Amino acid sequence: MKKVINEYIKMTATEAVALLRSKEVSPLDLVEASIQRIEAVDNRVNALPIHCFEQARSQAKSFNYIVHSENPKSLCGLPIAIKDYNDLGGALTTYGSPIFSKNVVKKSDATVRQLETNGAIGIAKSNVPEWAGGHTFNPVNGITRNPWDLRKSAGGSSGGSSAALASGSVWLATGNDLGGSLRTPAAFNGIVGLRPGPGRVPRGTRLPSMDTLWVEGPMARNIDDLALMLDASVGHQIDDPLSFDHSGQSFVAALKEKDVLKRVAFSPDLSIVSIEKEIAEVCGGAASVFADLGADVTDDIPDFSGVLEAFQTLRAVLFATLMEPILKQHRKQIAPEIIGNIERGLNIRPEQIFIAERIRIELYKKVMAFFKTHDFLICPAASIAPFPVEQRYVERNRR
Repeated sequence: MKKVINEYIKMTATEAVALLRSKEVSPLDLVEASIQRIEAVDNRVNALPIHCFEQARSQAKSFNYIVHSENPKSLCGLPIAIKDYNDLGGALTTYGSPIFSKNVVKKSDATVRQLETNGAIGIAKSNVPEWAGGHTFNPVNGITRNPWDLRKSAGGSSGGSSAALASGSVWLATGNDLGGSLRTPAAFNGIVGLRPGPGRVPRGTRLPSMDTLWVEGPMARNIDDLALMLDASVGHQIDDPLSFDHSGQSFVAALKEKDVLKRVAFSPDLSIVSIEKEIAEVCGGAASVFADLGADVTDDIPDFSGVLEAFQTLRAVLFATLMEPILKQHRKQIAPEIIGNIERGLNIRPEQIFIAERIRIELYKKVMAFFKTHDFLICPAASIAPFPVEQRYVERNRR
């Protein structure tokens, strides 16, 4: 049995779902395989500190094959990790905060509910920074370590999800992204994370209904599996007024199309961030693959002037909107970095918001014009390599 379980863990999500769909394996088989792997490795990595094992076993035993065999988007009972910013019915949602350390939620949020409707089984909650951040540690569940080097950070805020995938504990995991929280930890852990457009994946009611900065997205070990999860993630949920049903071909099917690339742009830094020299060199070398495919590779980029300042303004406003009531009641139980973010939002002047929104509008126009002449704009997913776990946050980039 142990040998078979190890083989299950080595499979891709695509392979595992195919076996589930054909009934060659059962959801319970994969639940037990995932549990065994978590118990073997996660005491060192600490990617999945909140276990939902008995709940997952129960759901696997009662899984409705008849309903899901007719659903082409179904994951057919595949166990997945749920980020601890998302609600999984019957499990803790702590946000990495001692304020919510005993917060057992009654029902899943819109993101998780969409996945559950399409055959996912939540097996564990993945670790997060306290409320937000680029390094996954918190006073409730501790530090998540990078499976490739336990001395290094797994990134954040989807660091637990990324590390769980990299350690082979699960096949798929949820993530979300405000300013890199899917992309940076994916890069740190050697897996794949996608930030979809707003409304593509439904969000829970904790977030402001009309906000378009924070998005939910899939995380996987490879592109095929990412497309599989995206198909299961998209759709309208009434909780999220911006969410919508996907009317095009499946994302899995789209991967099979052969696009002819004509012009691709590469930039190591978009002329707005510092980047470590090695990362710039490695990514620049990888971009040359497109030239081998016959594409014209350029260093053209849209003008990103003012974008960082605009993002920081809008991010601060979102933080204040979300967190001011909690700050008023629980200031002593909130990390100083988060307090600083909230207070920055509370002190934003109206004219700063106007400027930020104008920059955002103009950037959209510039990017749309850019893609009239380019197929892709490629840049590194992270500007730094994984840093020591002892650091609370990135202090500076090393050129």
